[in-house]
Amino acid sequence: MDSPTRIFVAGTGRSGTSQLADVLGGHPLIHRVPIETHFIVDPGGLRDLADALTVRYDNYVADDALRRLHDVLTVRVPGRMDFDRGHTAPQAIGERHYWDAVGRLWSELVVSTFDEPVGAAGSRHASWPAGPFEELSHRVAVARYFKDRPELIAILRRAVDTMFGGSAADAGKPIWCEKTPFNLLCMDFLWELFPEATIVHIKRHPIAVLASHLDQSWAPSTVDGALAWLLPIYDRWLSWKATASLDSQRYVEVKAEDLAADWPSQRKALFANVGLEDVETAATFVPRSLNHRNDQFDGETRARIEQALAEVIPAMGYE
Repeated sequence: MDSPTRIFVAGTGRSGTSQLADVLGGHPLIHRVPIETHFIVDPGGLRDLADALTVRYDNYVADDALRRLHDVLTVRVPGRMDFDRGHTAPQAIGERHYWDAVGRLWSELVVSTFDEPVGAAGSRHASWPAGPFEELSHRVAVARYFKDRPELIAILRRAVDTMFGGSAADAGKPIWCEKTPFNLLCMDFLWELFPEATIVHIKRHPIAVLASHLDQSWAPSTVDGALAWLLPIYDRWLSWKATASLDSQRYVEVKAEDLAADWPSQRKALFANVGLEDVETAATFVPRSLNHRNDQFDGETRARIEQALAEVIPAMGYE
């Protein structure tokens, strides 16, 4: 495989995506974007916008999509601090690169804006005056309709490359790598944005993934809750994989357990599979980091989990 220029890391969450991104970012040619950026695949991000301004276009859908994207890019992403690394996405990417890309988007996506009058809160009940802080108008955006979807995709691609490519250039590296676990469910859109991109999917035994979810503040804390959270993810992924044509795509699939069991030979194979020479990296995979959850469940609970995941476990390549 030729050397990549853009890499996305994907997984279910708690499957080793962060560790894998650290390993890839340890290569002298790869710059790891050091935070989950979320604005490509998350709700309100670029993926939703691409449909709203093309196949789902009407004036209200388009205005709503632009409003949500504006909120994502100017409020939610800049306001979300990565407490492990101590920075927000714009800080991690580089403020200049981030805001240059965001600022350019509006002129490329918006035709015009106008203010729609909004009645005072009490106007339907009496002739009450508006409160001193009530907004009496609502800003509406008239979005461009992209009959030619590739034209919109080119705009979105340029925005992402301005951010991540600029960050990689500052680091003196020709390749960038972005990790957001649910890239797993959005591969078609990622390849639409970057047909040449390499997507690396890291898997971990589904029971260990479930066990790890139970310790996360952002996931359900009960076995039944975690199963309800994870089963649709596995189902969507496996359904997609069954019909996907990956022959022409730069797709790499690895197991965290294999990396840990035979490091560094598996590391060498990983780099070869993405088209790069092997190097030693500070980040590694070791068995103790993956095996410590093997005894987390008593026999009865584990049997119940195995039954619930009976189809998923072999389909993901495990016993």
